[in-house]
Amino acid sequence: MDSSSPFRSRRIAPAVALAAAVTLTLAGCSSSSGGKKSEESADGASAGKASTPQMTVALVTHQSPGDTFWDIVRKGAEAAAAKDNVKLVYSADPNAGNQANLIQNAIDQKVDGIAVTLAKPDALKDVIAKAKTAKIPVVGLNSGVSEWKNLGLMEFFGQDETVAGEALGNRLNSEGAKKAVCVIQEQGNIGLTQRCAGVKKTFSGTTETLYVNGTDMPSVKSTITAKLSQDKAIDYVVTLGAPFALTAVQSKADAGSKAKIATFDLNKDLTSAIDKGTIEFAVDQQPYLQGYLAVDSLWLYKNNGNYMGGGEQPVLTGPAFVDKTNVDAVASFAAKGTR
Repeated sequence: MDSSSPFRSRRIAPAVALAAAVTLTLAGCSSSSGGKKSEESADGASAGKASTPQMTVALVTHQSPGDTFWDIVRKGAEAAAAKDNVKLVYSADPNAGNQANLIQNAIDQKVDGIAVTLAKPDALKDVIAKAKTAKIPVVGLNSGVSEWKNLGLMEFFGQDETVAGEALGNRLNSEGAKKAVCVIQEQGNIGLTQRCAGVKKTFSGTTETLYVNGTDMPSVKSTITAKLSQDKAIDYVVTLGAPFALTAVQSKADAGSKAKIATFDLNKDLTSAIDKGTIEFAVDQQPYLQGYLAVDSLWLYKNNGNYMGGGEQPVLTGPAFVDKTNVDAVASFAAKGTR
């Protein structure tokens, strides 16, 4: 990222940089519950459509019901599918065993490619091996940057969650924080664990981990409220998703706490909260780009034998900080559901 960019992100070498800018007309998207499969088409996309034969790509994630983060991933995937003449089949389940079954379903359907998140990679190892045996190319996105090569995936698109956590920990130091609580909404999710571990590694103050049930937002609110009420020394709450940050704002008010709130990930309500000052900053991993590149990479591989990252390095889509100084640059995109 050049010095003229409003975003400051840490790079890891030898990370793969994205050099080309792509202009897209975005397709609409509606959220679906985890575990339910839906076939999506990006109607109305005005960008040129590939003349290659239609191929089918399965996008299988660990989305929990109601988690709007994945709407952004899907919009990116749908935009690439519309451009590349791809039939996109989306399915999701937060339970790793069920997610493995969804991947097996895609194998049985003889899809042309699979894009998968690796929140709990050990549970997916065997089924991914079956996809390779069936000669179905598999790429990873969002979660699993430390595991994708071990599982034999061709490519990976996302951020290094440890690096992102370390960057946030350093940011807390610059903010003068002394005690932070890192809120994990899904136990066993490797990416979320790595984020909090990264924060703890670089933050010079005290870091505590608080586990909540991310599928039960009233419970999330009451758990954070109780923690803030119990420990008035906490001066920063770090959440790992936009909806949880917005809930933490309510918890802070209920507890009468003076803690500040920072988070990973964006949505339109989160950018508004940053602008209003109720949330200090967010770490953006560009989920739209993750979905877009995952689908586009499978089309490129099938039609031109290309590997992004050469099959050796992940393509990093983050991290970058969004705060009050630069939120205006992404707010309009967030309002459209693409950031």
